[in-house]
Amino acid sequence: MDTAKKIKVIVTGVTGMVGEGVMHECLQHPQVESVLVINRRPCGVTHPKLKEIIHQDFLNFAPIESQLSGYDACYFCLGISSVGVDKDTYYKMTYTLTLHVAETLSRQNKGMTFCYVSGKSTDSTEKGGLMWARVKGKTENDLMKLPFKQVFAFRPGFMKPTEGLKNALKAYRYMGRLYPIGRALFPNAFCTLKDVGIAMIHTTTLGYEKRILEVQDIVALANRSRQ
Repeated sequence: MDTAKKIKVIVTGVTGMVGEGVMHECLQHPQVESVLVINRRPCGVTHPKLKEIIHQDFLNFAPIESQLSGYDACYFCLGISSVGVDKDTYYKMTYTLTLHVAETLSRQNKGMTFCYVSGKSTDSTEKGGLMWARVKGKTENDLMKLPFKQVFAFRPGFMKPTEGLKNALKAYRYMGRLYPIGRALFPNAFCTLKDVGIAMIHTTTLGYEKRILEVQDIVALANRSRQ
């Protein structure tokens, strides 16, 4: 793997906390040459590396498919909570949408690394008692069957928000104050949003030996440097 190669990346979900944090790390990282974000509404960020496509229907990428080639990675941070959502809607917005976007990108970018933000306790067997965990597990499993160069499922726990960004959830901002204690007591459950962004970049530039990244893997990969 060429660890010095500059990369071009696509980030989704940047109007949410995780996507915004990942985009921020990509824009700051010297090895990231350009960042394409695809949103339903403008993200409000301007940067020399940044290009934005406004597109409403994430279940139909055909109108913009021709603009999605030539990228080294997609960091897929788009998603919804299962709280208060019926199972059919959750399945459509989690599994169907994600697979449609991924299938489109895999046709355009055979050498792409695809990173999917899943969730801690995701059910890889697809047979457990939690609906959201089964759906996330099926999404992970089917993404890994697509003809990408690499697919990684990120399973972060609590993520400390990045200072200065606008889309951090209030609960995460509050809990961020307790991060040092949480990290010390529960190292397999606490990481930073910076860790997630840097680890995604490192999957593309350095690779990783596991396809499912738990919190400890995310932190280890974020801190891995070029040999």
